[in-house]
Amino acid sequence: MLKTLRPALLLFAMLSLLTGLAYPLLTTALAQALFPQQANGSLIEKNGQIIGSRLIGQQFSGDKYFWGRPSATSPMAYNAGSSGGSNLGPTNQAQLDAVKANLDHLRQAHPTQTATVPVDLVTASASGLDPEISLAAAYYQLERVAQARGMPLARLHQLVDDHIIGETFGLLGEPRVNVLELNLALDAVK
Repeated sequence: MLKTLRPALLLFAMLSLLTGLAYPLLTTALAQALFPQQANGSLIEKNGQIIGSRLIGQQFSGDKYFWGRPSATSPMAYNAGSSGGSNLGPTNQAQLDAVKANLDHLRQAHPTQTATVPVDLVTASASGLDPEISLAAAYYQLERVAQARGMPLARLHQLVDDHIIGETFGLLGEPRVNVLELNLALDAVK
């Protein structure tokens, strides 16, 4: 029995060291060397203070800011420790009620807007933490933000256009805008 147990324990120890120590250290070192910004959370700093991440949405509710997608996290919006969708299907009454409430809120905030409300402004993403919105969602909010800031609509439209993130590798996904970065740029406009 000892003859069989000894190689098994030795193999267990070697694989534990390899997969539990060597591999994580190697991948961490490579990530830090090749992609330091991403490996450290894609953090955004302002005046030397961390104010957010490019990867996690934040709550913006004032009229002078662009709003992101609704968050499905709890007990508070955009809680990274509680990432995950609501798991409510499209015919679930709670989901329908949430979408209707979001639609009503958007229509109240944009009373002169006649365009169709972009779906990403009324539904949460799969993670509940999406930091980006579609161009349609950004353009939908232009008039409200311009009016709240007393800013020319053309200047605000240009600011959105300046913050467009194209398709990944030129073919995956769709053009979009990071809400935190756009709002920070908006605050920087004099």
